[in-house]
This record gives sequence, C-alpha cells and structure tokens, in this order.
Amino acid sequence: MKLGMLTACLPQLSLAEIAPWASGAGYEALEVAAWPDTGGRDFEASHLPVVGFGAQQAEETRALFDRYGLHLSALAYYENNLHPDIRRREEIHAHLKKVIDAAAALEVPYVGTFVGRDWTRPVAANLEEAEKVFPQLVEYAGERGVKVIIENCVMEGWHPDGYPGNLAYSPELWEWMFTLGLYLNWDPSHLTWIGVDPVKTIAPYADRIVHAQAKDLEILPGHIDRYGVFGKAVGRTDPWDTGWWRYRVPGRGQVDWNAVVDALYEHGFTGTLSVEHEDPVWSGTESKVKTGLEIAHRTLRPLIVA
Repeated sequence: MKLGMLTACLPQLSLAEIAPWASGAGYEALEVAAWPDTGGRDFEASHLPVVGFGAQQAEETRALFDRYGLHLSALAYYENNLHPDIRRREEIHAHLKKVIDAAAALEVPYVGTFVGRDWTRPVAANLEEAEKVFPQLVEYAGERGVKVIIENCVMEGWHPDGYPGNLAYSPELWEWMFTLGLYLNWDPSHLTWIGVDPVKTIAPYADRIVHAQAKDLEILPGHIDRYGVFGKAVGRTDPWDTGWWRYRVPGRGQVDWNAVVDALYEHGFTGTLSVEHEDPVWSGTESKVKTGLEIAHRTLRPLIVA
C-alpha cells in the first residue's frame, strides 16, 4: 500500500510545483486532477494537459515523477456522466476519453470519475440510462489498458433538493455498477454520514476496491436533530452545506483509520490510499491546505507498512 494525495486541493499550483512538495512531505503517490483548464469550480484542477497529450508530454511527466520518487496512482476527472443536459454530457464524455488516452500513454491503470445522475428523472430511469452509457466508456478504457474507477461520493450538492447526485453511494449500487465493468475508488467519509459502517464494506468488495481515498468526516454534535439526515431544507444557500457534518482531513473526524487501514491490509489491498483534502478548517490559502495535508500524513503514515 502506498500513501498518496489527490492534487485537486492545490488548483493554483502546477504539477511541477506539487510533485517536489508532496515528495518532501513524505507522500509516495499522486492522484492527478485532470479537469479541463476552464477556471471552473474551485475544486476543479487541471494538473495534466490531456488535450493533445502525446509522447513528449508523457515522457516529461514520467521524468517529473521519477525525479521525485513518486508513483502516479490514477488520473481524476470526477464529473456527472449522466448529466441531464445532453450537450454537457457529451462534453464530459469527450473529455473523459481524453483523460483515458493520457492514462494509457502514461501506463496509469486507473481513471476516476462519477456515475452521476440526471436529477430530473427517478433512480430507476437513471440506472437504465447508465446501462447504455457506461459499457461504451468501459470498453474504450479497456481497449487502452485502463480501468474506470468510481468514487462513492453522494454528491448531494448536484441535486436541487440535496438528495444523492451520484448513483454509486451504497454497496447496493456498487454491486449494480460492477456489472457494468466499473471498479471502486473507495472513500469511507461518505459512508459514515449515510449510516454505513465503512470497515464492514471492505471485505465483501475487496476485489473491486483497486484505489482508495482518505477523507475524514466530522459530525457536528446535535445538529442532525434539527435537520435530519438529508440536511438543511430552508435557506440552504450553499448546496453542499447539510448543516450537520463537514469533511475533515484524516485524524480530525469520526473515521477509525486504524480499523480502515488494518481491514484494507487484511483483505489484500495493495493500491494507493490517496488523501482527498476538502477540510474547510485547513483551506483558504496554499499554506493552510499544505498544513492539512501534513496533518493527514502524520495520521496515516504510522499505519502503513514501509
């Protein structure tokens, strides 16, 4: 198992700037953000120029990682592959294919994304649509030696009422998506707030957990008694603010990292555990984000066999 980090938390830095810092901070791997360079949402980062990515760019990227002794664990493009706007959906699929092409050129085995959801239609209709959409994407990736991995984030902010916006949030849905040839980028934080014990989900799905993300979650005492599990319903100006929990870096929330890492080892996980930093306490400046990553490293490093 390697300890890595997702680069998306440092969108203002280049990959050439992140790599030496990450290596110096003790990280072994990078999960590289590969959104289009459009200046979109603040957590969308473009650290790899996948449009027009060719042999020269691949050689330069490999040289950068070799220089700092880093492993490139996955490319990350977490978008809504079932977006209700068909034109936008086609744009997402086109970029996803470019990310897959770049992964193939770099011999990176995984590209991460979301199933997503058309929030104007019921779940059953979305599952039927996904069964038409994803086989083509999985086949495209497979022909290039790449696996498509799905993070189990709820993406409640994508739904106008704060309900699940990514139909891959529960073990029931994992079993469904595995039939489409998809794999899992497992993250315990999302399971924690929806009431699923993350540790209990490792053993049954160990053969499909090929990459994992390390994000913690803090439950704010007593707040759920006001809002319920679905979160704020009145005056919810921020679609991501449920009012009763928030993401934290590992070690600052409720996730039992000793139990998580132990279970991953017990069931044969040999991939990368990649810190996904979305902690509001350690955000706002480059310095604070890096401090959050250092806290995560101090929490997890002692648990991972050197």
